[in-house]
Amino acid sequence: MTSFDPTLRDDIIAAIPNLRAFAISLSGNVDRADDLVQETLLRAFANLGSFRPGTNLPAWLFTILRNLFRSEYRKRRREVPDSDGAFAATLTSNPDQDMHLDFEDFRAALDTLPPDQREALVLVGASGFSYEEAADICNCAVGTIKSRVNRARRRLGEMLAIEHAGDFGPDMTTRAALAAAERG
Repeated sequence: MTSFDPTLRDDIIAAIPNLRAFAISLSGNVDRADDLVQETLLRAFANLGSFRPGTNLPAWLFTILRNLFRSEYRKRRREVPDSDGAFAATLTSNPDQDMHLDFEDFRAALDTLPPDQREALVLVGASGFSYEEAADICNCAVGTIKSRVNRARRRLGEMLAIEHAGDFGPDMTTRAALAAAERG
């Protein structure tokens, strides 16, 4: 076994939650995402010699994960056991809270984005990578990432009927009730 800096191991472990979130956004399936993260970690540890100290470790890990997902996608693209979602729809239950419904609406809208836009938005918007880091991960120009993020945000806003920041949060009825309670 090759010896390496123990802080590197700690940094890899610290990246797991963000890797998992990214894997879930790519695959749309928690179990598949966990498998992707596990395989990413195995490959990262097996190839630590190819990591250049002083470079961006999370970007290196996200690139491994993205490449694994793309390879898996190419292998599985002919597998479509539930293409119309009919079976999956029988497994869902209606949520009790509006926030959960809002999240489901967001998730459904996010899933309709083209993969390159969804990937860029998740990297920049949810995982906190800079445009430059996301461009490195996706192996494209910074301007391309900015364009993809902008198009993704605009499209999500259209699909979710969000015109300005005030549209986030409670619905109009709940806001009115809260305002009345504050006055009363």
